[in-house]
Amino acid sequence: MTSRTEPAASQLAPSAAMPAKPAYGANRQIHRRLRSILSLADFEAAAKSVLPRPIFGYIAGAAEDEKSLAANRTAFDAVRFRPKVLVDVSGRSQATELFGKRYASPFGIAPVGISAIAAYRGDVVLAQTAQEERIPAIMSGTSLIPMEAVHAAAPDTWFQAYLPGDATRRDALIERIDAAGFATLVLTVDIPVWANRENNVRTGFSLPLRPSLRLAFDGASRPRWLAGTFARTLLESGMPHFENSFATRGAPILSASAIRDTTGRDHLSWTDIERIRQRWRGNLVIKGILHKSDAERAVALGADGIIVSNHGGRQLDGAVEPLAVLPDICESVAHKTAVMMDSGIRRGGDVLKALALGARFVFLGRPFVYAAAVGGGEGVRHAITLLRDEVDRNMAMLGAQTLTDVNNSVVI
Repeated sequence: MTSRTEPAASQLAPSAAMPAKPAYGANRQIHRRLRSILSLADFEAAAKSVLPRPIFGYIAGAAEDEKSLAANRTAFDAVRFRPKVLVDVSGRSQATELFGKRYASPFGIAPVGISAIAAYRGDVVLAQTAQEERIPAIMSGTSLIPMEAVHAAAPDTWFQAYLPGDATRRDALIERIDAAGFATLVLTVDIPVWANRENNVRTGFSLPLRPSLRLAFDGASRPRWLAGTFARTLLESGMPHFENSFATRGAPILSASAIRDTTGRDHLSWTDIERIRQRWRGNLVIKGILHKSDAERAVALGADGIIVSNHGGRQLDGAVEPLAVLPDICESVAHKTAVMMDSGIRRGGDVLKALALGARFVFLGRPFVYAAAVGGGEGVRHAITLLRDEVDRNMAMLGAQTLTDVNNSVVI
């Protein structure tokens, strides 16, 4: 690294010039299956050829006409960078702190339900790889692997819960999460009723999963998934169940009660959040905030963080894109709580735009599940590295030495 008192690289002989800072994954051996994957979008295309149509459709799809899904992406196009030049960024770092932990990058893995049906033991793969790469992962409450097994494999994992409608079941679930050892609880609050996901019907996905000739054909046409994920899961663990919706084991994915177990939330209110805050001793994060008044209510009840999110466009179609309301929410509560964001992030530039508009941290779900389906843990590691490299390059070109330099002065 060249100090301020040393001659500039341009003044040295070519052989003596210092090399550019290498990308994070520059010296890492990549499986040949992953070498053609240059961006997170490439993982989506690759996953489409690996996963059966109903499973891919469930992950990729959103509610109704998918307008919010599209708007989540186009919102980033309206924000443009205003870089600063001739800034010494040779020692730049994207490390950041959150809830007393230092993470290597300002992004993490968002919760995605039933990821273990897209990749073998997907919840463990995502959590373990995230911990190894020093970023947080949020385990979904609609996962198919017991929370205790995931926590044992990756103790830094956060747990995301959908609140049961019954107070006794809610209390028992919170006690189980606490006993499992999780330090951060994420409550997703934007799902009072099931969304209208017509895309699931069109692609043949349903809960419970219903055996059919179409499903059998889709599975047989994807032999890698059939043998490496579905058959392997059945042979080694038996029929997958919803393991973490309650304090006790939930229904198998083929059971008609699988959908009934996730209804009855339309009466939940802020009073229930207040009760949980009183019982939960760890970090409490409220996910699904889009309104400033809700953010202020969450902070007043003692939330340690909020995630500005429209559920990736999977709930209310037409709901505002999180990036559009992020500055207003941050102005109101960012000095009191950790404001995070998800929905629509696919590039390192997106990460930095969200941070510049006030977010402290961001999360991505679909791309990492695609990566796990395509390449298991190595696929997830490659996805993290691609995104990390993009953040690093863009910081250099913005003239940002640390993430504190990524603020509203570098965007329009």
